[in-house]
Amino acid sequence: MTALIVDDEELSREELKFLLDDGDVEIVGEGTNGVEAVDLIRTRHPDVVFLDVQMPGLDGFAVLKKLLDLGEGDRLPQIIFATAFDQYAVRAFDVNAIDYLLKPFDRDRVMQAVERARLRLQEVNSEARPSTGDMRVDTLLKLIEQHQGPKPHSGKIVVQAGSRLLLIDQKDICFASIEEGIISVVTPTLEGQSKCRTLEELIDLLDPAVFWRAHRSYLVNINHIREVVPWFKSTYQLRMDDKKQTEIPVSRAQTRRLRELFNL
Repeated sequence: MTALIVDDEELSREELKFLLDDGDVEIVGEGTNGVEAVDLIRTRHPDVVFLDVQMPGLDGFAVLKKLLDLGEGDRLPQIIFATAFDQYAVRAFDVNAIDYLLKPFDRDRVMQAVERARLRLQEVNSEARPSTGDMRVDTLLKLIEQHQGPKPHSGKIVVQAGSRLLLIDQKDICFASIEEGIISVVTPTLEGQSKCRTLEELIDLLDPAVFWRAHRSYLVNINHIREVVPWFKSTYQLRMDDKKQTEIPVSRAQTRRLRELFNL
């Protein structure tokens, strides 16, 4: 099976190449942005593309839209999205037409995605399933429409502080945490509670380019990180810029993402 890797982060591309070496996958090209992705897909005709969602210029969705506009719908490769954000968009990816991988990559999950793509290629090439290509195009178009529609994270969120319900601008949120089912939201000037039941529910309301799940119990605004503190056994803590200068642990699974964010 031939594959193309498109990601603006060199470390992510190198990691995928290393993991795919065990999956009987031939890498036929690499790209660093959406424009290169469109050109490489049209010229190399890979079986599968590992496509980063967030890239400068054309993002992953815009790449697919461009290919469809150019009449490449019947020749679309299998698409496996890669993203650092486990949020509403990621859940939308998990449909019959495509797959997704979360950064940092997990070897078993990568192999699962490869096998899923391999099975789909067999189905698409089967005479018994001639309409699969059209089904994939329809599904991708729906995802593109969802992505380009109004964003639920474009406004403010409600935080309860005592008896008051306050509208908080997202940019002012330092971090959110969950303990015993209660979500606390902290800004430089106040602390309150969100009515959301889970951090995932809160994440759906926030900008994925700014908010990062540094730990299963913490969601941080990367613009409010004051200091990255080296911790024991190659781990880190984040010192935030709230009044208490709260220190937040970074899970081992997110350490690689931290290094990518700040070039550590």
